[in-house]
Amino acid sequence: MDPMQTPPAHAYPTHWEADVVLRDGGTARIRPITPDDAEHLVSFYEQVSDESKYYRFFAPYPRLSDRDVHRFTHHDYVDRVGLAATVGGEFIATVRYDRIDASGRSATAPADEAEVAFLVQDAHQGRGVASALLEHIGAVARERGIRRFAAEVLPANTKMVKVFTDAGYTQKRSFEDGVVRLEFDLEPTDRSLAVQRGREQRAEARSVQRLLAPGSVAVVGTGRQPGGMGRTLLRGLLDGGFTGRVHAVNHAFPEDLTVLEPEGVPAHRSVGAIGEPVDLAVVAVPARSVPAVVADCGEHGVQGLVVLSSGYAESGAEGRERQRELVRQARSHGMRIIGPNAFGLLNTAPAVRLNAALSPELPPPGRIGLFTQSGAIGIALLSALHRRGAGHIGVSSFVSAGNRADVSGNDFLQYWYDDPDTDVALMYLESIGNPRKFTRLARRTAATKPVVVVKGARHTGSAPTGHAVPTTRIPDATVSALFRQAGVIRVDTVTELVDAGLMLAGQPLPRGPRVAILGNSESLGLLTYDACLTERLRPLSPVDLTTAATPDDFREAVTAALDDDAADAVVVTAIPWVGDTAEQLPEEGPALAAALRDAVAASPARKPVAVVHLEMEGLAAALGAPPPAEPGPDPAAPPGPGIPAYPAAERAVRALAEAVRYEEWRRRDAEPGRVPEYEDIDEAGAGAEIEALLDAAEDGPRSFPLPAGPAASLLARYGIAVRPSLPAPDPDAAARAAARLGYPVALKTTAPHLRHRADLGGVRLDLPDEEALRRAHGELTGALGKPEELRPVVQAMAPRGVDTVVRAAIDPAAGAVLSFGLAGAPSELLGDTAHRLVPVTGRDAAEQIRSVRAAPLLFGWRGSQPVDTAALEDLLLRVSRLVDDHPEVVAVELEPVVVAARGLAVLGASVRLAPSPASPDLGPRRLPVY
Repeated sequence: MDPMQTPPAHAYPTHWEADVVLRDGGTARIRPITPDDAEHLVSFYEQVSDESKYYRFFAPYPRLSDRDVHRFTHHDYVDRVGLAATVGGEFIATVRYDRIDASGRSATAPADEAEVAFLVQDAHQGRGVASALLEHIGAVARERGIRRFAAEVLPANTKMVKVFTDAGYTQKRSFEDGVVRLEFDLEPTDRSLAVQRGREQRAEARSVQRLLAPGSVAVVGTGRQPGGMGRTLLRGLLDGGFTGRVHAVNHAFPEDLTVLEPEGVPAHRSVGAIGEPVDLAVVAVPARSVPAVVADCGEHGVQGLVVLSSGYAESGAEGRERQRELVRQARSHGMRIIGPNAFGLLNTAPAVRLNAALSPELPPPGRIGLFTQSGAIGIALLSALHRRGAGHIGVSSFVSAGNRADVSGNDFLQYWYDDPDTDVALMYLESIGNPRKFTRLARRTAATKPVVVVKGARHTGSAPTGHAVPTTRIPDATVSALFRQAGVIRVDTVTELVDAGLMLAGQPLPRGPRVAILGNSESLGLLTYDACLTERLRPLSPVDLTTAATPDDFREAVTAALDDDAADAVVVTAIPWVGDTAEQLPEEGPALAAALRDAVAASPARKPVAVVHLEMEGLAAALGAPPPAEPGPDPAAPPGPGIPAYPAAERAVRALAEAVRYEEWRRRDAEPGRVPEYEDIDEAGAGAEIEALLDAAEDGPRSFPLPAGPAASLLARYGIAVRPSLPAPDPDAAARAAARLGYPVALKTTAPHLRHRADLGGVRLDLPDEEALRRAHGELTGALGKPEELRPVVQAMAPRGVDTVVRAAIDPAAGAVLSFGLAGAPSELLGDTAHRLVPVTGRDAAEQIRSVRAAPLLFGWRGSQPVDTAALEDLLLRVSRLVDDHPEVVAVELEPVVVAARGLAVLGASVRLAPSPASPDLGPRRLPVY
């Protein structure tokens, strides 16, 4: 095509637009280049060095001609595509591909290959812009049927060679005529996906780190008089000992005001007037004034914003649009936002000491990372941790994200994953914008440190109005099970969140479920014993030290329990001293605490210890406080962790049980196993079938069920055989069907209103001959209705076994979910169904089968013959592969699946298809807009 000829018109692909986080934590916008971008392109090219231009065009190329500008800005969005990365509306990098065909450079090249080329402004090289553009142009190319990229690079252009070679795609390299030619397939590989997610983690963690450790902070909206949000925050920054520079900003300050007293902080009328770099701006102005503040910050290089202002999505539709515009405006300048409607941000690291929140004081430093979406809950959690940890078990970082329009819990999981100052992540969530990504990140983080979550707004439609989230169709109990699969410790209340946090942050993980119980109250020991049984722990017989026990008695008993190989954890129960002991030890709490801490410190055994106490004044504080400093080789070393104390046996045991289950998960499931490969799976053939079925239903509903024949054919591509059934509208047809299938047979109705209603007599089994079949047909139609209403079918009998149900479905919030249960009452009435996220591994499948409460029926309950669970695991894995390989398969239901002593039989199957849904966690990196 002539470069000056405009390609055929195609609709502008809005869905290709995306905000991305770059390697240094800043953001950029990626979008298609349009004919209106001529000035942007020329300006961009003028700022590129001669060397970079030479690398791009292989010759000196000082300026773009009109012909070049036209060619680089006019695309058909199919065979020729150009994308630009922009910051502040200006181009910082471009990428384009041109499909190769017979009229192009290579007459033998396939039509699914394209040449790709990049150009990155020198000032932005090294930020990972080219890698992000490669991910996005690759996804665009795959969407347009291109399967392979080729790129020609000068050998001296080592940076661009590295972009291609580090991408993780399968590639080959050749050298000809002084040019390196790289060719690589665009089909994602395990390595390319790992590379992409590694870059995502580093970039998003860096973006959070920039917010948590600024060198300077501007408080925008600081009042001249004490009081008000801005002045309160300024006071908190100073009182917390922030180690960087602080500036007060208010457009209403008099022009001659240079210092805000009594704080002595520099005062400015705008961020731009500060005259030195500002890393973080805390915005405390009315919502109507925020856009001007954001523009001022963006134009002067501010890296991040904490927006305390309200009046956004929590206030309705108009506020939601105001919130989206706020995010778009901030990201266009490369800034990330906490908020709006946020409580703020804390970092207790001694080198930072940041209190950019409405907290009256900076909490003590500690090992807990804390994320909340509620300011009120955040205050309560900080207070509870401070009070019960006695200032010793503090937080490393804290954020209360408000409407979490940009920075979310996922971002902080990325940061905490390799943050050396955080050992435990506690999260109060009212909504999860991308549950599939959250589960992935939580699983990776939980493999190294605990993630504890309490979920508010658990019922459908009850999420806060400021949070835009996908609506889930699965029950909250299912979401909890999926979290457990990912290693997330899910608790029900904020109190349990603190309980678990204190246990996990201050104690070693238990090696098993065996619990030693000792104390000076027999009754409290028995309550603890019962609580252990309720939580499926294995308590040892309680040791009663009697009410006359002294602190020395406790010390000796705890030492013995810690040294006992039969115990994995110790729970100490204590009530106030009575009798002579009370007179001898008036300060009962501190005295007992000292004895317990001495015993733990002296024992070489690393086992968790928890204390249950009733009305022992000062005990919890003394257990949490650091021990007195002693001379040693390193007097500056931090003291050892405190011992968590609980006012009720149930709370202590529940926290301990969560630690036990978490450690079991780490040992067993942190490495989740392998998704098996099957030689008999025809993925390509299934894809072709699905494409043909979708094309045939182009004008139909968005999702539609497949007829029985196509459903069975598609399942057969994945090695899932469905027992054939033949229609039996009358006795003669039933007899012909039975003769074809072979006796004995089953006669059953398939009418939707009679499905799963075996109690109505709609199924007749083990019919041995034609006479019995005709009689059953007559009885069936006589009792339940006309044949056209019942839709009876004949099916060959399957071997006897246990009836089960296997389902897979796409949930808008959780993604693809595989479900398993026993057919009938266990799953339908009692909800005894196990769920796993797709793709399921071999270990997942085995655990899923064994996790339903009715599982003993599969393993020989009460002398029955065990069934072939290996065949059942294989079926689960094949269904998982089908749904994972083909996102157009939005639902599969196999019922019943009769599992016999050897093998199984799928007697009923249904499949639903829909156009491939966009997944927010499987494409190239992009930031969501909530």
